[in-house]
Amino acid sequence: MGLLSMLFNGGKKSARIKELVTSGAMIVDVRTPAEFKGGHAKGAVNIPVQKINSELAKLKKQEQPIILCCRSGARAAGVQAQLQKEGISCINAGPWQKVPQVQ
Repeated sequence: MGLLSMLFNGGKKSARIKELVTSGAMIVDVRTPAEFKGGHAKGAVNIPVQKINSELAKLKKQEQPIILCCRSGARAAGVQAQLQKEGISCINAGPWQKVPQVQ
């Protein structure tokens, strides 16, 4: 992906995340409880990667896309793929620190 594409897609993604945050979307931080305790986005729910399967029913009940985040975006990307296979609409916000920037 070229630099311009990364810049423009990043802007669209940030705008989409801001739109979802404004409309009250669920923010799911998939880091460990210890990482979450060290800092997290306002209103985020901590569901570690290892517990996503046990929370699928709860996540399927969400009426709008779920915002996923973690430390770097890698774990959130894996969870995003898993949730999308289950028919759950979600977006990977990347690092959790990006979410407060659009809140």
